[in-house]
Amino acid sequence: MPKENTQPSRPPVPTGWRRAVARTPVALFRAGLGPLLGRRLLLLHHTGRLSGLDRRVVLEVVAYEPDTRAWTVASGFGTGADWYRNLRAQPKTVLQFGNRHHAVTSHFLTPEDGAAIMERYGARHPRTARRLCGFMHLPADDSPSALRRAGRAIPFVRLESAHAPDETRER
Repeated sequence: MPKENTQPSRPPVPTGWRRAVARTPVALFRAGLGPLLGRRLLLLHHTGRLSGLDRRVVLEVVAYEPDTRAWTVASGFGTGADWYRNLRAQPKTVLQFGNRHHAVTSHFLTPEDGAAIMERYGARHPRTARRLCGFMHLPADDSPSALRRAGRAIPFVRLESAHAPDETRER
């Protein structure tokens, strides 16, 4: 009897014009227009694990803790996403939130942490949670149990500020 695949199928990484459209928020951040994108997006700087080159990606903020300056992001393309693999190789990096830059350290969360995060996220943003689950071919209903199952399958990363809130400098 064939073994059932419990891993979500990951969508292909965009190429061509879809990649150009997906990269538009990076250009907006670089032009100093990051605040126009709201508080649900951040620009993550990371170093290529093979090339050593500076790379950038815009990610959705799943959770933000202003008191400790900690951001939680999800990898919709799984653990194979370049930014995720680059952070695994070099967890200390910089992110841009609005027009402020923050030195951060990456912490890779457990599947159980992911389950709790996704359940809370789904309660706050049900449409976006359904779309993310559909994108990743996971059950897309609003039930807490489906959200928890999805959260176990999605890799989450917590980006913790290296400085106290009053030490963060603006660039």
